[in-house]
Formats: sequence, structure tokens, C-alpha cells
Amino acid sequence: MSKYIGILTAGGDSPGLNAAIRGVGKAAGGFYGMQVIGFRDGFRGFMENRTMELDSNTLSGILTLGGTILGTSRDKPHRMPVGGKLLDMTDVMVENFHKHNLDVLVCLGGGGTQKNALRLAQKGLPIITLPKTIDNDVAMTDITFGFDTALTVATEAIDRLHSTAHSHHRIIVVEIMGNRVGWLALGAGIAGGADVILIPEIPYDVEVVAEAIRRRSHGGKRFSIVAVAEGAMSKEDAAAIHAAEKKLASAKSKAGAQKAEAELEQLTAQHTGNTLRLASQLEKLTHLESRLTILGHLQRGGTPSAADRLLATRLGTACADLIHKGHYGVMVAARGDGTEPVPLEQVAGKLKRVPLDHPWVIAARQVGTCLGD
Repeated sequence: MSKYIGILTAGGDSPGLNAAIRGVGKAAGGFYGMQVIGFRDGFRGFMENRTMELDSNTLSGILTLGGTILGTSRDKPHRMPVGGKLLDMTDVMVENFHKHNLDVLVCLGGGGTQKNALRLAQKGLPIITLPKTIDNDVAMTDITFGFDTALTVATEAIDRLHSTAHSHHRIIVVEIMGNRVGWLALGAGIAGGADVILIPEIPYDVEVVAEAIRRRSHGGKRFSIVAVAEGAMSKEDAAAIHAAEKKLASAKSKAGAQKAEAELEQLTAQHTGNTLRLASQLEKLTHLESRLTILGHLQRGGTPSAADRLLATRLGTACADLIHKGHYGVMVAARGDGTEPVPLEQVAGKLKRVPLDHPWVIAARQVGTCLGD
């Protein structure tokens, strides 16, 4: 008997989403004879029952397209804005699942999507997820699709910034995405030859960074490239946030927890614009002109790289195979050249940070890159 599959994409857009949709759809429909529909705009569209057919015609020609033909949103099933209120809409989604006689819901997304998918799985829905994000921070998978494309874009940006930095004898500070992890900044910084790389996993001392730039200047190198992950922070800021998190975790009363949470939110909000402050600090400490470039959403757009198309197709077809076997409640993880189903409980709520002894960190140090510590 033919199986019926629903697919949605949630969270931020990412290169390779369409390739993954195509991989699932073509393998499930063309190879296994299943029926596939898509839900528009993530969990919001699933709740509102907005669908589109994912037949061979729809899936044709989307391999190289950036973004997602299904659309996406950051709405959470259990806290969704409806009529000016935040409501738990998971039961409505369960109803829509059964209205379409679905056998499984496939959710493509990053860390937040993995948590939301687990919530639906805990409501009894058969769920499979695929790991998508340019940040490469999803736990239990070697890599996420979208990362390679963003890495290439960020590296090319640093390449271009070298010429203007050299011509004007400037410090160029370039902010790179990555949320709370440093994979993107670290990889692009190494590949682009950045002189300083600052990532969340290694809190920095601004004096150490300034001294590294001064040494370059005294050595006749009149410019420096500083690659900064958006979540990078100074040792002082990191210590304050760690103390606030510790206070929140050990709060004995509701009032105490609310106070600690408010303190943590305030510290987090203060971190906004940190890269701009860093650029200003470095200009004062080194007496060199400093300029800031924020790459922002440029890193998420455009045609997916060959590596991301391959990865997304590989994960998508492996997903169809797991559906055929009735293997649900898992994320399809990239493992070497193959794939591995990992229980959602082992993925949701976890963050894949850069280990301090990672080969990329060691390589950066050995070529003389300053990591701020």
C-alpha cells in the first residue's frame, strides 16, 4: 500500500533545502511509489493546513535553486502567535496530519526545528528530520547542508576584503554568521587567511587582539583582517553571562528564576552590536583605521554549492529509504560518506560547538592566526 508523506521546511532559509526536498520527493515518489505533499511556510503552514503537491513536475528544476519552494517560518508549534496570543497548536497539527492520512512528516531544519519535531513526535506523530543550517551546529551529524555554501560565500568575502584592507592600511573587521558557534567564522577565517579569528567557544581579550595587530604593523604589514563570529564575546562578557546562566540554573524560587532570567536577557541584549564596539576598540588601541563589514544574510542566499547539493540529495534519498522501512522518530545524520538515523531525543536541545582541540583550531594556531586568547 502506498505511503503518504508530508514535508515542511522550518527556521531560517538555507542553500540546499530545495535539493533535499527534491531528494526526498523523487526517491519517495519515483522509486518507492509514495505520495508526497508539502506544507507551506513551516509549522505555521502545517497548522493552517496550507499545502502544495510535490509531484515530478514541481520537483523538476529546483536542484540548483536557493531558498525553499515551500517557504519557511520560525513559528513554534507549542508557542504560536494566533489572534494576538501565544497558543499551543500541536493538537491542531496532529489533526491536520490525520486529515491527510499521512504516514510520516518530514521536517527540514536546524536546532530549533529538531526540538519542534520532537514535540510532535512526543504527541504520537511519525517524524523524520534532516539537518539544515549554515551554522553547522546541529548535534549528532558530521555536517549540515547549507554550511558549505555559506562557508564559500564568507571565504570569498574575506578574499575581496584583503585588497581594500591592503590599499588603505586598515583593520577590516568582518562579522560572520554562526549563531552561538564558530564553525563558519573559523572555517572561512582559515580559508580566507584572516589574521585574527574570534569565535564563541574561545572568549577573547581585546588587548591580545590589539597586540597581535600591532605586531603585524611593526613587522611592516600595514593591514589586518579580523574574522568575528556573530556570537563571539570578550572574556568579561562571557564570564558575566556564564554567571547569570549559573544563577538561573540554581534558582530556588520562581521569583529568583525570573530575576536571573531578566538579568541574562539584559546581558544578551547588551551583546547586540558587539562587533561594532570591537572595531572601535581596536581602532583606539592600535591607532589604525578600522572598518566593519557585516556579511549578514548574503551568506544564506544564492545557488547551493555542489557539495551541498550532493549532501542534501544523499540525506533526502536516505530519508525516503527510512520511510520505506517504517523507521521513524529519527534525524538522518551525515556520517562519513554515508548516513545514519539518530533518535531525535539525542539531537533536540543540543548544540554542536567547536571543540578546543579541533584540527581547524590547531591548524589556525600553527599558521600564526590569533584566536584572541
